Amino acid sequence: MKKSVLTRYRVMAYVTGVLLVLLTLGVIAKYLFKMDGAAGFTSVVGIAHGWLYVVYLVFAFDLGSKAKMPVGRQLWILLAGTIPTAAFFVERRVSRELEGKVTDPEPAVAEA
Repeated sequence: MKKSVLTRYRVMAYVTGVLLVLLTLGVIAKYLFKMDGAAGFTSVVGIAHGWLYVVYLVFAFDLGSKAKMPVGRQLWILLAGTIPTAAFFVERRVSRELEGKVTDPEPAVAEA
């Protein structure tokens, strides 16, 4: 498996995790504290999280299929983007497990 597959999964896991934490804080501010402006913030962050979660799903599925993970494990990774802070913990665990399977592409040698 190429290193780029793991890297793009890791980036999207962090982006999705951060947006979900921000969305959770926005919802708390909107409904619990009745803060002005929280509705607009929640709307923008919610839309961004929704679209980027779809990208996360594609990259996580790609990672799982290339790493030949069992279906149950793949489902847990896919759902990690819906539970606040879970994406951070799942990403770290997956990265540690797959470090040995990742290969760096060999640089091409030009022949004269």
